Amino acid sequence: MRRREFIGFLGATAVGSPLRVHAQQGERVPRIGVLNPAARDDPVFQARLAAFQEALALFGWSIGRNVRIDTRWATTDAAEIRRQAAELAALAPDVILAAGDSTVPPLLQATRTVPIVFPVVTDPVGAGYVDSLARPGGNVTGFMVSEYSMSGKWLELLKEIAPDVTRAAVLRDTTNASGVPSFSAIQAVAPSLRVEVIPINMHDAGEIEHSVETFARAPNGGLIVTASGAAIRHRDLIVTLAARHKLPAVYWERFFVAAGGLISYGPDLIDNYRRAAGYVDRILKGEKPADLPVQAPTRYEMVINLKTAKALGRSVPLTLQQRADQVIE
Repeated sequence: MRRREFIGFLGATAVGSPLRVHAQQGERVPRIGVLNPAARDDPVFQARLAAFQEALALFGWSIGRNVRIDTRWATTDAAEIRRQAAELAALAPDVILAAGDSTVPPLLQATRTVPIVFPVVTDPVGAGYVDSLARPGGNVTGFMVSEYSMSGKWLELLKEIAPDVTRAAVLRDTTNASGVPSFSAIQAVAPSLRVEVIPINMHDAGEIEHSVETFARAPNGGLIVTASGAAIRHRDLIVTLAARHKLPAVYWERFFVAAGGLISYGPDLIDNYRRAAGYVDRILKGEKPADLPVQAPTRYEMVINLKTAKALGRSVPLTLQQRADQVIE
């Protein structure tokens, strides 16, 4: 499998800076709202938003000429996300891009009429965002992060890269709809791999640090970090704890590995943002989110950090390296 180069972290629309629209007087220019649960300088969300805007351009949308984008950087604070969601909905844009599970609920509380497209959500049916994947039925649709069955793959990779692991701490967010089902999927494959799996909840930084430190006191341990906004929010802490306690760790997204994590396997979320631009384009041209099915990822990727493996005293099998999309050396 070929190795892909990292997507460059490109700039995106600044918060609170309405773009000048060069349109003829009286002509209405479509308006897209974007709600990010991150700080404006967050490189992960900058890269995702840049991919979304680049894809929009391929559909013929030119920011400042025939479309306007209002981007809000709400940070990870829940109260701020709610406030920004209400303000963005009050602008009555033609469509809103909701970047994740922490942004969709407050937007739905603010509006049931403005179309909403999510590029990254874990379980939209379980969370109550849509009636079904095939027919969402309301004002929301978009793209899922993964299917629960994939969660077992993380444990398989952990055993492959660290065969001596007999205990795996699974970091999960129980407030996220996918937290418990992902853990259950990992539990299902654990007996065949002879691994005991232990849940660690990600409520706050203190709980994560204490729980990982306690887990690391016993030998032959490893970590699995499941998909959630909490994992993104505490990513630097989690990577630091794994390094400090010499714990091999498997992550769900490549940016953990770029930050020093060992290995990741999961959907190409940059691709999800590009595909989300296609749905925004269709909605701007008159289609309804209720009629646009929620889609699963089409591209998955594996990234390995050999520098981290060396620091952990691990030798990554050549067969695993050959399967990776990217190896950081």
